[in-house]
Amino acid sequence: MQALLALSKGIDRLNAFVGKYSIWLIFAATFISAANAIVRKVFDTSSNAFLEVQWYLFAWSFLIAAGYTLLHREHVRIDVINSRLSKKTQVWIDIIGFALFLTPLCITILWLSTPVAIQMYQSGEVSGNPGGLIRWPVWAAIPVGITLLMLQGWSELIKRIAFLTGNGPDPMGKLQDKSAEEELAEALRAEADRKQAEALAAQAKA
Repeated sequence: MQALLALSKGIDRLNAFVGKYSIWLIFAATFISAANAIVRKVFDTSSNAFLEVQWYLFAWSFLIAAGYTLLHREHVRIDVINSRLSKKTQVWIDIIGFALFLTPLCITILWLSTPVAIQMYQSGEVSGNPGGLIRWPVWAAIPVGITLLMLQGWSELIKRIAFLTGNGPDPMGKLQDKSAEEELAEALRAEADRKQAEALAAQAKA
């Protein structure tokens, strides 16, 4: 079980890293959208490539962050029912969901999408729109994102089995990693403490 828990922690770290930096894809899509609007208004010209790259970036950000969303338990739940059940029942519902629904669904999507992504890469298929982009980069987002989601599902499954067997903490408890706001507050606090320490040191020298 300890080896499985170590695997679970590794998967959590992977999806936490991916989720943290996937926000830059949203930023890039927003920047391109704004630049495209400015160019279209000022120079009265544009390209379908600008439009397609925006939904490429959105597709990547949406898909690769699915595992991160599951890690933070932000997927849709029927909480009005789930919250009335005992903790053990909630954990069993999650176990059944991850094992019998999420995993088979992810495997099915991988089975269907991976050959298409490979075919797109080998053929170099290009969008039919004038100035459109090659297709394989956006198709590749499907197997990558679904793999990350399936791995996170397995991580959550391991944590819940560990909890039921008395080998792990409550998987429904508060997550240990800090939010972006908490990290920023800590960074500002550390910076203020550093400046105060420098000021005291300067006063002591004087």
